[in-house]
Amino acid sequence: MDIANLTIGIEEEYQIVDPESRELTSYISEFLERGTMLFRDQVKPEFLQSQVETGSHVCRNMKEVRQEVTRLRSVVAEIADKNNCRIVAAGTHPFSRWEDQVVTDRIRYRGLVADMQHVARRLLIFGMHVHIGIPDPDLRIDVMNQMVYFIPHILTLSTSSPFWLGRNTGLKSYRSVIFDELPRTGLPEYFSSATEYDQFVQCLIRTRCIDEPTKIWWDIRPHPKFPTLELRICDCTTKIDEVVAVTALIQAIAAKLIQLRQSNQSWRNYRRALIAENKWRAVRDGIDGKLLDWGKEEEVPLRFLIEELMELLDDVFDELGTREEVEYVRNILKKGTSADRQLRKYEETGSLEAVIDMLAEETVMGV
Repeated sequence: MDIANLTIGIEEEYQIVDPESRELTSYISEFLERGTMLFRDQVKPEFLQSQVETGSHVCRNMKEVRQEVTRLRSVVAEIADKNNCRIVAAGTHPFSRWEDQVVTDRIRYRGLVADMQHVARRLLIFGMHVHIGIPDPDLRIDVMNQMVYFIPHILTLSTSSPFWLGRNTGLKSYRSVIFDELPRTGLPEYFSSATEYDQFVQCLIRTRCIDEPTKIWWDIRPHPKFPTLELRICDCTTKIDEVVAVTALIQAIAAKLIQLRQSNQSWRNYRRALIAENKWRAVRDGIDGKLLDWGKEEEVPLRFLIEELMELLDDVFDELGTREEVEYVRNILKKGTSADRQLRKYEETGSLEAVIDMLAEETVMGV
């Protein structure tokens, strides 16, 4: 396929916050009822009433991605403001408690609680999912197999969840820890073809592990309904510039891996247990840590690895028209992620409420 035609879609899960208490507020039902005509099918309730999910139209390039994310945040923020709420884009709320949240009254979510019990109720987390359009099912699986290696690198740039239940967790992406308590999460297995993947899914359905394939929640998966490869590893990313930069990097990695496939080459396949070591380092340290270069079998600073990755991808940036957007990755490396800014704000003020205020402002920056 022509990599210039790689389409993109983005889903974001926002927090609905009371502007006075800064607590999460269970408001999604009223929220959607009042905004239905504006939202149409692009804004949906999530598992908890304090969450709202947006989904972009299919975008042909990063300029359209920016326009879509900006438009959706603008519409949601306007409805929130009219109803005395604010929206926040971050992987966790710094201090709201999962026990206080109301589960959305839908069959799917009631079933999730019945199946997962206490584990499901703790899912007070918010992510960003990036879809890359790859129509060929076998190519989709091949790119997934290769792209698993880069999952930790991508996570470091999106980290936005250092706090949980009022505590500094010592981790940059505590959302990842909570989500990985569910079954069928984490890094996917290697599959030799789309047929082998389909057989795996049908085996899970026949044995009543799942009733349909969307209940496979890996960090990266072939989407069961759309011809896309869906990356689910990212925390909900706070600034629009960060969303666009991380998405542009994901698209460029997919493009490079497709180029390799078309040249009868492939990124080396490493054991999932080795990549999991890097994922843990990404969860804990974000961009300040070191990942393991498994080819050299040595630790390397994340910032150096991202620069190395940018060099590897350099020849696809112009073909995709994303050189300007992906350059912001270097700004993230220099100034920090949302998690880093949250920790600095808390260190400066000693106030998690101040952290929420900062996040709410950054979420609509440029809107």
